[in-house]
Amino acid sequence: MTSSSKTTSGNGGARVELRALAVRYPASTVAAVHDVDLTIAGGEFAVLLGPSGCGKSTLLRTINRLVEPTSGTVLIDGADVRERDATELRRGIGYVIQAVGLFPHYTVAENVAVVPRLLGWDDVRVRRRVDELLGLIRLDPARYRDRKPRELSGGEAQRVGVARALAAEPRVLLMDEPFAAVDAIVRASLQDEIARVHRELGTTIVFVTHDVDEALRLADRIVVMNAGHVVQTGAPAEVLEQPADDFVRDLVGVDEESRRLALERPLIERSAAADGVTRR
Repeated sequence: MTSSSKTTSGNGGARVELRALAVRYPASTVAAVHDVDLTIAGGEFAVLLGPSGCGKSTLLRTINRLVEPTSGTVLIDGADVRERDATELRRGIGYVIQAVGLFPHYTVAENVAVVPRLLGWDDVRVRRRVDELLGLIRLDPARYRDRKPRELSGGEAQRVGVARALAAEPRVLLMDEPFAAVDAIVRASLQDEIARVHRELGTTIVFVTHDVDEALRLADRIVVMNAGHVVQTGAPAEVLEQPADDFVRDLVGVDEESRRLALERPLIERSAAADGVTRR
């Protein structure tokens, strides 16, 4: 899936550039991230893949300044993120984490509306946007808008988390292991939904996972990380079939044949989306 294949109904995705990026935490003698140069095209679905502790979540959080780089630069559409107020910046970037973090005393509609209300949207616009997003994530607004988080399943709560992250029409969506806490069946369903949402909106998505199959299924481009630096970037088929080194080969090589077969399904779906074909 390339950015040109999407039927974008949103405001499109922003270009994200990481230049000579490094992060060293004060208590550590080893950099969590070092020497990262990476450009993510507008509308691209980029997956940061690697083992726990490789720096992928740290790298993700430099984009919305939850982590400040020790050196280097983060640019969104050519603008240095350090030149903007951090709170203002984050309100314009969607962010979804594993824990979801819905406000338990708010309804679903109130949770989705948090950022638009902080931005001063009027009631009519907020309600329209809430209903639009609940429809987009396939939760009937009439049934779900007044529910509390405790009345939702894990998969439903994660969908509401995605809707909340998209509420203010961000051009960049950051997702940090968002589906790791749900079971395999729900996880597959959520993967299908975020892929569909991406096709419809064209938002730039940066997605962190340690799950190779999830990366192969979702990514336009996989960014493989190890020990704080980028080892390889490429389309899923390229990473699977032409690993850059032994680390990448070992990472993706377990049950390689079944992974290659699994890769065929999203490729078929992407081709169908590009051709305007609806598959049942």
